[in-house]
Amino acid sequence: MTMTQEEAVWFSDIFNRLVANVDQVLLGKTFVVKLSFTALLSEGHLLLEDFPGTGKTSLARAMAQSVEGSASRIQFTPDLLPGDITGVSIYDQGAGEFEFHRGPVFANIVLADEINRASPKTQAALLEVMEEGRVTVDGISHPVGAPFMVIATQNPIEQAGTYRLPEAQLDRFIMKTSIGYPDHASTVRILEGAGTKAHDTIVPTIATADVIVTMGALARTVHVDSSINDYVSRLVDATRGAPEVRLGASVRGALALIRTSKTLAAASGRHYVIPDDVKALAEPVLAHRLVLDPEAEFDGVTPSSIVSQLLIETPPPSDRQAV
Repeated sequence: MTMTQEEAVWFSDIFNRLVANVDQVLLGKTFVVKLSFTALLSEGHLLLEDFPGTGKTSLARAMAQSVEGSASRIQFTPDLLPGDITGVSIYDQGAGEFEFHRGPVFANIVLADEINRASPKTQAALLEVMEEGRVTVDGISHPVGAPFMVIATQNPIEQAGTYRLPEAQLDRFIMKTSIGYPDHASTVRILEGAGTKAHDTIVPTIATADVIVTMGALARTVHVDSSINDYVSRLVDATRGAPEVRLGASVRGALALIRTSKTLAAASGRHYVIPDDVKALAEPVLAHRLVLDPEAEFDGVTPSSIVSQLLIETPPPSDRQAV
């Protein structure tokens, strides 16, 4: 079953209202907010590599409020244990059995702050729940519910005492982006509201969690022409053949690009994907999956610049073919 044009218009209306709602909190960062909701509705997770104080916690909280969901924040530190994230089983003497106490990962929007500061074992505790939407403790699975999204952050400056995320875990994030500092006009507006604490800002609910789940299922029905699949395949193949790249994008990366392109198409009021959807998302979806040759890194080459160059070199299909 393919999405209808009427369904695409309904999807676009709610999506744009969600973005406008969070825009009240994260001023001047509309594109980042769009990427965040695109990741949520594509049933994926977001990695933010950004400086402290750019609004990462505010973004997670405002998104949760917009979808009438719950939000939690986990501060990753070297002494954090896997059970501190997933939860633990505690023996109840009165009942004579073990009772599972849920960890902070049981929320709709989970902010994993400075994820690279925790040990690899603790980082790995997120792998199952990010991929399968459930936690297994003592052989018993506990679903975290839906919608579910992890927003993980990394500080690009302070690398002392951190554990670099392995490629397998980076591949679990459907996108990677950064919020960055606001522009002058947005900074002035933020300073004008300096009397209000960020934690006191509450945005209204735009859609219930059930509606978000419905939208996620609907996004999967957006039409993708074979020419678009061919374009994405050629683009991913090009990342593997680039001389500066030691490890290119995986098949999971190609699937992520198609999934997010479907969501972006629906958010634009279309029931079909066009090449511009792929182009808009190629950098945030593919760049963090590339492992560069050390010499290329030394020369200042970045994964983002490689993806940008490959978009120029890889010819897209015509719009007529795409529809």
